[in-house]
Amino acid sequence: MNRLNSLCLLFTVILLTGCDELPLQALGQLESHRIELVAEVFESILSITVLEGDRLAAGRLILQQDTSRVEIRIAEARANIARIEALLAEQVSGPRTETIDTVKASLDEAEIDRVFRQRDLNRLLGLREQNLTSIESMDTAEKYVELARARIEIVQAQLAELEAGTREEQIAQTNGLLEQARAQLASLDLDRQRHSITAPVDALLDSLPFEIGERPRPGDVIAVLLSGDQPYARLYIPESVRIQIGPGSTLQVHVDGIDGPLTGTVRRISSEPSFTPYFALTERDRGRLSYVAEVALPAMPNRLPDGVPVQVNFQ
Repeated sequence: MNRLNSLCLLFTVILLTGCDELPLQALGQLESHRIELVAEVFESILSITVLEGDRLAAGRLILQQDTSRVEIRIAEARANIARIEALLAEQVSGPRTETIDTVKASLDEAEIDRVFRQRDLNRLLGLREQNLTSIESMDTAEKYVELARARIEIVQAQLAELEAGTREEQIAQTNGLLEQARAQLASLDLDRQRHSITAPVDALLDSLPFEIGERPRPGDVIAVLLSGDQPYARLYIPESVRIQIGPGSTLQVHVDGIDGPLTGTVRRISSEPSFTPYFALTERDRGRLSYVAEVALPAMPNRLPDGVPVQVNFQ
């Protein structure tokens, strides 16, 4: 079907004023708002849980794409969170008693070494007074004493650091890393949810372009929904009756295949006029302006199909 014929079926309006006996009419058809759901990830379709034509409640799963890749990244993110939590717990608890005891033992060892070095230096001083040792040996002994004292200072500083515990700044930095890791996990969980295509609102499933095993590209339409319990009537309202019609106005809509009119309510009508398609009018009426209107129809036991012609007669 070419584009011209398609437009004829979708948007038609006719103003019949050729004979005084015929009423002014507006023609159109039943339509629904289309909701196109697109693929957000480049993964294979593992399952399709619905069929075309099914009525879907909001949140109903339509199809599921493979989540293997994102699951691996989620496991990695959880392991990273566990590592940071363990580090934070260690920082909050402070050093273990055994670690402190080890440093204290090192301090005792350094004290003993200093005492030994000092005694050795004192012994060499006595020998030097008797000129029984060299100046070089004296200098070496003095350096060993200085090294022993420096080692004591280092170990004392290590012990003081352990006994003081972890600095608040370090704990704050670790908390920041933990929050960042949790945010990354939340982002990955959102990515996993994007592998599950669900109905955003109550709707009718119109089409499923892909099948199980296929791999749609990001941006490809993978499901088309028709919203609403009933389609609405899309009409072109003639300019001559536009002033009488506004949102909330009621119209008697005749639907092909249904005996008697349906009482519809205008829910929207354009404020800007448009030229009625020339192919929908007689030669006399082709210059007329019209206004696109959406007319809500009453609830019915069964949903009316889209594309069925409708008509409104004006007195």
